[in-house]
Amino acid sequence: MKILVCISHVPDTTSKINFVEEDTKFDTNGVQFVINPNDEFGLTRAMWFKEKQGAQVDVINVGGPETEPTLRKALAIGADTAIRINTTPLDGFQVAKELAKVAETEKYDLIICGRESLDYNGGMVPGMLAQLLNVNFVNTCINIEIEDNLATATREIDGGKEQLKASLPLVIGGQKGLVEEKDLKIPNMRGIMQARKKPLNVVEPISAETTSTITKFEKPAPKGAVKLIDPDNLDELINLLHNEAKVI
Repeated sequence: MKILVCISHVPDTTSKINFVEEDTKFDTNGVQFVINPNDEFGLTRAMWFKEKQGAQVDVINVGGPETEPTLRKALAIGADTAIRINTTPLDGFQVAKELAKVAETEKYDLIICGRESLDYNGGMVPGMLAQLLNVNFVNTCINIEIEDNLATATREIDGGKEQLKASLPLVIGGQKGLVEEKDLKIPNMRGIMQARKKPLNVVEPISAETTSTITKFEKPAPKGAVKLIDPDNLDELINLLHNEAKVI
């Protein structure tokens, strides 16, 4: 079985976010980048298939040379080969088209994406990729088992869970639940040393078109000051809730 895990290179959630050029571009200065958490759950699940069923696991990213440390970390976790599509990701459709070109050539049985990346939270790429490849798709996937050519997947739905069966090839949009946080793999020294010798192939892009543009970024408005009301002054509390907060 051949598995492709799509890896996004995203800012650590503890990073301080700023914008430059009149708030039209994200300022990367001083920002630590990591594997997108939803992708990390998928990568760890792929490692399970490698250990239990002998799967070949490749990881792929759309980005410039600055994303290679993230791909090397994925190799240190246990992936066999890394692929970097050498272009700047500009929108979900462009990324999906670039990924689809590689996936069509390599003929993967299972493609694992995170259901969304934690930078732009678009959530578009997994579904677009499945459509472009004309294969089955399961989103918000929290468990997957594969036997022969049949996958059994569980996904979150409003108010509960849904179990589906689908033939391979298959694209999933994964999230926490594919594995638990305690099961996430941390590269050890042996894995880090091996990662240096594993192939990281750079593929030139097909120059896929973009269908959207970012015009401006804006930070959330700062929270207002807290107003303390004397517990005996219920009339003032009701007045503020009604006329200022407008919640009653």
